[in-house]
Amino acid sequence: MLRLAVLLLLLANAAYYAWSQGWLAGAGFEPARQTEPQRLRQQIKPDTLRIVPGEEAKPSDIVGAAARAPECLQAGVVDDAQIASLRQVLEAWPAGSWSLEPAVEPARWIVYMGKYLTLENVSRKKAELRQMGVSFEAPSNPTLEPGLSLGGFPTQAAAAAQMEVLAQRGVHTAKVVQERPEARGQSLKLPAVDESLRLRLDDLKAALNGKTLRPCR
Repeated sequence: MLRLAVLLLLLANAAYYAWSQGWLAGAGFEPARQTEPQRLRQQIKPDTLRIVPGEEAKPSDIVGAAARAPECLQAGVVDDAQIASLRQVLEAWPAGSWSLEPAVEPARWIVYMGKYLTLENVSRKKAELRQMGVSFEAPSNPTLEPGLSLGGFPTQAAAAAQMEVLAQRGVHTAKVVQERPEARGQSLKLPAVDESLRLRLDDLKAALNGKTLRPCR
């Protein structure tokens, strides 16, 4: 009986070895293949890879890097005194990359609080307005600093009406002032500022003498 068990064990081992080596494939018995040649073909060849230090990398070497899309920018009304210096800068720009058009900037009136003696006074007033739920911002006219604007309006009457509304909410020291008068001149428009033109914006901003470039409306 023991000899029979040993013989069966030897036959089983021999059968397993023959199966694992694929010798029984012709009879329909073979182990599942673990290799995936399609994955090997998809592997990146290590001998083609090159590590580039960050300071040597070029934008074209960065996979998936996308340049910023061109954007339209415009400046407020430029008066005649600034036009000459502005044109000198723009002469070096490509044709069609800029335009100057007649424009009128309407007067602006604000509900104003100030001027304050110190920035600490401004911070204290901001805290009071936040508690009352009143929004504010810095005035765009530097001669009104340090101070706070509680809203801008196209007419003095509209600003006065808003001041009455704010008075009902507890704002009692505000007044209506003209932040800027009506201005006539020319408006600068840059319809498609791409990466190459963005490099020139600093020179242009200097010629604008404080006028801000903002997205076109």
